[in-house]
Amino acid sequence: MPVFSRFSRYFLAVAQHGSIRRAAEATGISASSIDRQILQGEARLGAALFERLPSGLRLTAAGEMLLVQVRRWDREFGDCRTRMEDLKGLKRGHVTLLIPEAMARGLVPRIVASIREHHPGVTLGVRVMTNHEISPALLEGQGDLALVFDPVVSHRLAVRASVAFPVGFVTTPGHPLTNGQTARFSQCSLYPVIAPRPPLALGEKIAWLAEETGLALNPVCDSDDIEAIRALVRHGVGVSLLSYIDVLPEIEAGTLAFVPLEHSRIRPLTLGFCVDQARSLPVAARLVAQALEQGLPGLAYSAPAV
Repeated sequence: MPVFSRFSRYFLAVAQHGSIRRAAEATGISASSIDRQILQGEARLGAALFERLPSGLRLTAAGEMLLVQVRRWDREFGDCRTRMEDLKGLKRGHVTLLIPEAMARGLVPRIVASIREHHPGVTLGVRVMTNHEISPALLEGQGDLALVFDPVVSHRLAVRASVAFPVGFVTTPGHPLTNGQTARFSQCSLYPVIAPRPPLALGEKIAWLAEETGLALNPVCDSDDIEAIRALVRHGVGVSLLSYIDVLPEIEAGTLAFVPLEHSRIRPLTLGFCVDQARSLPVAARLVAQALEQGLPGLAYSAPAV
């Protein structure tokens, strides 16, 4: 929790909630106390931190700059406290994991359950974000570890482990497409199709495939929500094209089937476990990191025996 001052705590709350009233409700502090601290802080800094709008408060450029700094202070103090616990030989601490929606099922819940069982002193926060938000959020200190699809490595962003997931047809079990080890994109024309659409990354891949092959897709339905697509396939509306990780729990449960696409120019979707190289991981984060490194290989696609 922010401990540097009342001002930093109240400032973070107002920045998060966009109004003094909502910040007061979230923190249990009176709105007048929060407003007074914000006004005193602005007076001391000599800069307005928020624009006062009819709909609430919005950070100014100075406020955005201070928000980055306060979050860094908060994160560094948390790291310091965790290292103090490490000196005592205690495996305690809080770890925030940033993940895309597709990872909110399967691997991550299993890892959280395992950590809680074997290291009860470690608490975890799991933040589900859009994939493009995750890497910047990790580098801004909003999380300790991250799972990112197709991560872009930089001087700070390092990939500790990765696994590739093929793109393919998702069908009900026993569908004719499941008779082969792979399937061609042209087979879309034989069955009703539920098309993923942007902002889903696969929407762009499929649009490119349609242009590459000259095949005009005439979907019976489209959706920008993976859960909706899975449900539509289960209910027999049609087949769809997703990555293997999107339907792994259903495949394990036997409610859906997956057949990889046979196309040399379609790259698999790569899931990377990423860390910020500028930060040293405390013991609690290292425990979760180890569990992620051990768990990722088990997600790899394995063709069913024929």
